[in-house]
Amino acid sequence: MKHLSARWLTITLLGLGARAAQAQVGGRAAFLFLSLPPSAQLAASGGMNASARSSDPTQLYGSPALLNAEMDHAAALSYVAYVGSIKQSTAAYVFNTEKRGRFGLGFTYVNYGELQSFDAAGNALGTFGVNEYAFTGADSYTKGKFTLGLAAKLAVSSLATNRAVALAGDAGVLYKPSEQDFTVGLVVKNAGYMLKPYLASSREPLPLDVQLGTTIKPEHMPLRFTLTAHHLQQWNIQYLDPNDRGTTTASGDTVRASRNFGDNLARHFTVGAELLLGTGFRTRVGYNHLQARELRLDNTGGAAGFSFGFLLRISQFQLDYTHATLQAAGSSNYFTLSRRFGAAKP
Repeated sequence: MKHLSARWLTITLLGLGARAAQAQVGGRAAFLFLSLPPSAQLAASGGMNASARSSDPTQLYGSPALLNAEMDHAAALSYVAYVGSIKQSTAAYVFNTEKRGRFGLGFTYVNYGELQSFDAAGNALGTFGVNEYAFTGADSYTKGKFTLGLAAKLAVSSLATNRAVALAGDAGVLYKPSEQDFTVGLVVKNAGYMLKPYLASSREPLPLDVQLGTTIKPEHMPLRFTLTAHHLQQWNIQYLDPNDRGTTTASGDTVRASRNFGDNLARHFTVGAELLLGTGFRTRVGYNHLQARELRLDNTGGAAGFSFGFLLRISQFQLDYTHATLQAAGSSNYFTLSRRFGAAKP
């Protein structure tokens, strides 16, 4: 029987649990990589987006209802390096069939590098690979003020010679009530089932997430704001360490952390803002309170949960960059390059 090295354990905890930013929530589900923001724009909005439309086809990973005419015939490639040897690459393409709706295709791949394996006696057995990937197909249809979207995902997790397979789906709706830049979006993400678990007796749920968001650009202001509520299917997402011994007061009393209504409420929200500096350049900033609380160190938050980036458009090419802080120990840099290959169709 193979025993995984300390490096594998570290990468698992930091890579999957940390960047997913759902320590308590995510720890109860499999295929957590489906919750990772695979592109710069998603990472810049706090890792979640149910309502902000753009021309970047990778937004289909936020919600299939975000597919729109600006994405038609656009392709995107995205790359991010996490802590250790973890790297994620993503590709997406959107096209319009006119009569049958707008479709999006995506593929995302997470590689954990080569890991050491040992037998029960501690003898080295060489290295093995660990990776996860998912194919996504999305479809959207606009009727009046509403856009409805559906996405299907086939996800595979590979650990050496072992495989786990899952089928998941997203369903979203976007409401745009007027010509003004204001939208409201609702999406149910990663609803599905493990078709093949690693072990027959270890089938686990997928990282289900129900999100409700709104995006607004005040008239005559070069700013766009996005607010997203997530994990609406579960109220309590506040984690209390069972091993926490608390702190001792001057009077000798022990004070331990307790559940806080305000903090738990704030963990359900991410916020993002975008400064529109013309059609070819934009800057972005985002904040995820759940990530900030779960990944902060005891003595410092280390800017965990914050992200900032920019968009640079030159001719038919668009470059998106985001710097997202995991914690004081590390951060990630997202790069997304997209290009349009044809004209939009209504």
